[in-house]
Amino acid sequence: MRDTIEARLAGFERVPITRPGLRPASVAICVLLREDVPCLLITRRAAGLRRHSGQWALPGGSRDAGESVPDAALRELREETGVVALPSAVLGVLDDFATRSGFLMTPVVVWGGPVGALSRQASEVARIHVIPLADFDQRPSLLRIPESPAPVLRLALLGGWVYTPTAAIIHQFCQLALHGLTTRVAHYEQPVFAWR
Repeated sequence: MRDTIEARLAGFERVPITRPGLRPASVAICVLLREDVPCLLITRRAAGLRRHSGQWALPGGSRDAGESVPDAALRELREETGVVALPSAVLGVLDDFATRSGFLMTPVVVWGGPVGALSRQASEVARIHVIPLADFDQRPSLLRIPESPAPVLRLALLGGWVYTPTAAIIHQFCQLALHGLTTRVAHYEQPVFAWR
C-alpha cells in the first residue's frame, strides 16, 4: 500500500495557491495500519478552542518562520497525536486549500506505519480516531448553502459529517491513493460555521 500511494503521489501534479494575506499552514494526512488495514488518523478538535472548536480535523496548524511544509506537518502530527514520523515517511503533497478563516493549507501525506500509542494534546484535541481508509472511500455529499454559489463537500463519518476543508482534502487523497484519479477540490465551499 505504501509503495502504491508513494508512486501515485510521485506522478501527481499538485496545484499550489498564491494568495497574499493567508497564513501558511500544514496538515498531515497520516496513514496508519491497524491489523494490516490502512487507516487515516483524524481528530475532533477541543470544544474550548477559539477557532473551529469541536470540528473534525487533520493534525495541523500554522507553520513557524523558516519551517518547511513537511516539517510543520510532522511537528503538528507529533504534538497533537503523539505519532512520531521521520522525514522519510513523507510520501508527497496534495493541492493547497485556501480557507475562509484565513489559512493556506498544504496537505502532506505521511506514512505512520502500524498504530502505536496515541497521546492527544488536550488543549487542542478532544479525541483521536483511526478510521479505515475504505470508510472514507465514498461518494461525497454536496450541500448547497444560500451564502455561496459553490457547494460544500461533506463525507459521512460515525453518524455525522466531516465538512470541507477536511472532507475535501480526504476526498482528494482517497481518489488518488485508492483509484489513481486526480480530483481537484480547492473550489469547494466551507460551511458558514467554519468561516471564522
